[in-house]
Amino acid sequence: MKHLNAIILSIALALGATSAQAALPDEATLYKNPQCRCCDEYARHLEMLGVDVTIVDNVELGDIKQKAGVPYGLGSCHTIEIGDYWIEGHVPMEAVEALFEEQPDIGGIGLAGMPIGTPGMPGPQGEPYEIYMFTDHKDDSFMTL
Repeated sequence: MKHLNAIILSIALALGATSAQAALPDEATLYKNPQCRCCDEYARHLEMLGVDVTIVDNVELGDIKQKAGVPYGLGSCHTIEIGDYWIEGHVPMEAVEALFEEQPDIGGIGLAGMPIGTPGMPGPQGEPYEIYMFTDHKDDSFMTL
C-alpha cells in the first residue's frame, strides 16, 4: 500500500508541476491607442483567465511593435507584453494558452488585422485564424484555429 501511495503522490506532483508551467502569468501590459475599445475588450478576456492587465495608451505603438519584434505588415491594434512573450493583436485565448503550455523559444505570437469573432471583435468567425509566431521581425506559422 505504501508503494501505491508513493506512486499516486509522484503522479500528483508531476501533474501539478505540468499545470503550473502551463499557467498564464499573473500580469500583462497591453499597449494600445486610447480610442480603441476592442483592445479594452481583449484585456477583459485575459482578466477572465486570471491575468491582471495594465493598459497603457500613451505610447507610440510603432516603437512598442519594433521593440517586440513584430514582423512588418503583420501588426494589429494592440501589443501585449506577458511573461517572456509578446502577443500581437486579437489572438484567440486557445493560442495564448498553447503558447504558455509549449513555451517555445520565440518572441511571441500574433494575429494580423482585427478579425471578426476573435476576443474583443464580436461576430461569427468567417475564416480560419492563422496565428503566427515571431522573433526579431521574422514570422512562421504557429497554429490555425
